[in-house]
Amino acid sequence: MQGNWRDGNRFTLLAEAQQFLPEMFKAIESARESVILELYLMESGRLSESLIETLGAAAERGVTVLLLLDDYGAMGLETADRQRLAERGVAMRYFNPLAWRSLAHNLTRDHRKLLVIDGEVAFTGGFGSVDAFLGAWYEVAVRIEGPVVADWVRLFSKLWDSSLSRGEGEAALVRGLRVAPQEDRGASGMLGRVVWGQGYRYQAIRRSLLAQLKSAQDRVWICTPYFVPTLSLRNRLVRAARRGVDVRLLLPGVDHDHPGVRYAGQRFYGRMLRAGVRIFEFQPSFIHAKFSLADNWSAIGSCNFDHWNLQWNLEANQEVRDVRFASEVQALFERNFLASQEVDAQRWAGRSRLQRLREWLWGSVDSLLTRLR
Repeated sequence: MQGNWRDGNRFTLLAEAQQFLPEMFKAIESARESVILELYLMESGRLSESLIETLGAAAERGVTVLLLLDDYGAMGLETADRQRLAERGVAMRYFNPLAWRSLAHNLTRDHRKLLVIDGEVAFTGGFGSVDAFLGAWYEVAVRIEGPVVADWVRLFSKLWDSSLSRGEGEAALVRGLRVAPQEDRGASGMLGRVVWGQGYRYQAIRRSLLAQLKSAQDRVWICTPYFVPTLSLRNRLVRAARRGVDVRLLLPGVDHDHPGVRYAGQRFYGRMLRAGVRIFEFQPSFIHAKFSLADNWSAIGSCNFDHWNLQWNLEANQEVRDVRFASEVQALFERNFLASQEVDAQRWAGRSRLQRLREWLWGSVDSLLTRLR
């Protein structure tokens, strides 16, 4: 599912936690009316301690604070921290609480990341409230101002009000949220839209990327931490490269939180390398960011391009069609390419038997999980 393209927005690229975390905390501290926060990962630790304090302070000064967490992703949030949030006036709900009655039902998770302040300013990306984002993981985010903020609020409100979300916060609270009127920036504004996915039933994010791969003239660069692409995505990547498009993948190196996922994706390297796709493995740390660039189209958000995300999770990306913003995303990619090791096609063809065994083993696991749908 996707929103409409809207003009007159302002998007600010925030590369690395040192940029987006201070911006997000400052925005919460300045909130006058409302704070809505939707996260997949939240666990007790230094970052969550600071977040709890900041959200609690906002609620105590009369700001409506709504916190929507995925029930599985928040398993690491201690009971004491949940009680502190509730006692300070933060309304909390949990998406799809885990239950034994239907194990398959538990597989659908809310993987979106969103912060909206006063209906005026929003942030999205791949962030979460876990200490790994303080430096161990590389992540990016985008600050959003303009008409598309209303689309983000509507997306949040629908899930908060959903029968799949349970908790202390009243569902009706979202109906009082105000979306601030946005100034007309005219020619200085940027074109953007919100695109979201809801498991295998609504794969607008995947369809949008496939469309960009089909129409791109110059380049398609993709950064994703969990790259286990569908057959249709693999085919589009290969076709684009064969017709002369500069196709590059920015993927994690050996520093990975789920090495098996990396091996499962590496089994597709050979075909893509032979077609001319360039693959870069990031070296400094685990790269958890999810952003893409196709000519002057950009996307930043929560969606990874692996079977699990595309088939089960609720996802959301901010798409931007703007030359200026695309140049910033290009510069971000180029900095990260320099910090990466490019996979050489000839060396890859001669990789060890142990590496091939790992690819086969984890690829078999991935294929089995895919059939769970």
